[in-house]
Amino acid sequence: MITSVLVANRGEIACRIFRTCAELGIRTVAVHSDPDANALHTRVADTAVRLPGAAPADTYLRADMIVKAAVASGADAVHPGYGFLSENADFARAVLDAGLVWIGPPPGAIEAMASKTRAKELMGLAPLRDVTPSDLPVLVKAAAGGGGRGMRVVRRLEDLADALESARAEAASAFGDGEVFVEPYVEDGRHVEVQILADIHGTVWALGTRDCSLQRRHQKVIEEAPAPGLPEGLTEELRALAVRAARAVDYVGAGTVEFLVAEGRAHFLEMNTRLQVEHPVTEAVFGLDLVAEQIRVAEGHPLPEDPPHARGHAVEARLYAEDPATGWTPQTGTLHHLALPASVRLDTGYTDGDDIGVHYDPMLAKVVAHAPTRAEALRKLAGALETATIHGPVTNRDLLVNSLRHKEFTTARMDTGFYDRHLPELTETVPDPYAPLAAALADAVGRSRFGGWRNLHSAPQTKRYAMAGEEHEVHYRHTREGPEVDGVRVVHADASRVVLEVAGVQRKFEVARYGDEVYVNNTAIKRLPRFPDPTAQHAPGSLLAPMPGTVVRVADGLMEGSAVEAGQPLLWLEAMKMEHRITAPVTGTLTALDAVPGQQVTVGALLAVVQPT
Repeated sequence: MITSVLVANRGEIACRIFRTCAELGIRTVAVHSDPDANALHTRVADTAVRLPGAAPADTYLRADMIVKAAVASGADAVHPGYGFLSENADFARAVLDAGLVWIGPPPGAIEAMASKTRAKELMGLAPLRDVTPSDLPVLVKAAAGGGGRGMRVVRRLEDLADALESARAEAASAFGDGEVFVEPYVEDGRHVEVQILADIHGTVWALGTRDCSLQRRHQKVIEEAPAPGLPEGLTEELRALAVRAARAVDYVGAGTVEFLVAEGRAHFLEMNTRLQVEHPVTEAVFGLDLVAEQIRVAEGHPLPEDPPHARGHAVEARLYAEDPATGWTPQTGTLHHLALPASVRLDTGYTDGDDIGVHYDPMLAKVVAHAPTRAEALRKLAGALETATIHGPVTNRDLLVNSLRHKEFTTARMDTGFYDRHLPELTETVPDPYAPLAAALADAVGRSRFGGWRNLHSAPQTKRYAMAGEEHEVHYRHTREGPEVDGVRVVHADASRVVLEVAGVQRKFEVARYGDEVYVNNTAIKRLPRFPDPTAQHAPGSLLAPMPGTVVRVADGLMEGSAVEAGQPLLWLEAMKMEHRITAPVTGTLTALDAVPGQQVTVGALLAVVQPT
């Protein structure tokens, strides 16, 4: 009987596993890097152990330190979560050799399936060895791990070498394994997967299907269960293939078999020998707690012969701290407030006031809606996200809401190329033009600036604000009745709430302040000084760091005086375990190169200057 579980992971998945352990009466142990010393998963666990000595990005890859932490803390079992060491057979063996229970599949099954190259060979497939122009497009893919890291689509043979190099670097950073392989890239297919659960007694459940076709940069964004619109015969084929894969390696525990479905055919992709990020949609549809089932299986309990019946439809959206206006760069800073309606499930590794750092994945939360029908689930999730309070770094919230309401998605005609076709239209946002005025009125009332009216008609007050990258100027006057704005009736104004009547329609604005940061109905607004600072400008052609991170490499042969072309890669930044390419903004001459490999940079740091031709 398991009495204490150490979770060899961090953030959202660690918190999610701890929640189930608490319900089962199991003591919990967290491990943490130095930046995570005060992270939510560390705070909610019964016991926490610091992992010393490693760089923050590599801390959770140190199997030796994690096993020592489990033994020292008195844990009798280890749950790997997902990512990091979750598909590392050597780690599983180290846990077992230490006399601990491994809440996962046998090491042999991990070895057979966790490497995508070996998994394909087991299923009678093989990666491409020598790529020719006729093979294109192809996909460079990390042999270990998942989450879209270490993946590159290559459409020109001359781009293959660079794709291999960058994919290897990203895979090594994320998973501790730089092996990559190349396979044909099937365009316009659907990403469909089957959740499996197996026990040591030979029972294997295939818990329906999930569709994860909405992906950006090979990173899943929205997932749902069951996969909509599949013919019954194809669904049964997918389930049978998943069970076959599990039985081929004597699988035990929870896992996922992934396919690409195109033209009515199923193409095997890989088997993930762990719990998936999107497992909550399967839990919602089948009324299961997959973590609880993993623990019971690890204790040796048999599964019932038949799985529970599916009911309704569930959809999950991944909320990321990333800015579409700056090339989807990860965002850091304080998460001041995150709140969603109680009608949806919220899985997160953050709470109000937590800091979102640079070292790890930028996912803030997973939001899940379950309803009797797909249409109801989509509407429920879109509404919950739209009305959510998110005060902090910029997120992909608008992308999620717009995607859930897009006709191609609501009619289940999507594929993995959905965002290639629709990303610009899905990220177009029109901020409320009256939000800066609401900010100014709330600020003035909060600071008691409406007192001292005079009989003489006063000159208007003028304030400048920045919103969505644009500058806005607002004007209002002091009167006996309160603030007055041309063309707008101020119905109510206090420090936290403003109501304006525009063309006979009342507009309501909730205003929140956190130091110098102001949010009006979730829109971040910054008060600008009365006069612009002329010294704050950079020279034309300046390349500024779009995020805090580490310079991992500079293009070969690049030096001051080099001629560069617009769009040419100059250097690469690593932030949150992913590489971000920094390119020349114009064609010209490199007149300054301040970045060097290994250098830590902050947002806005000058990296290089390209003098236009």
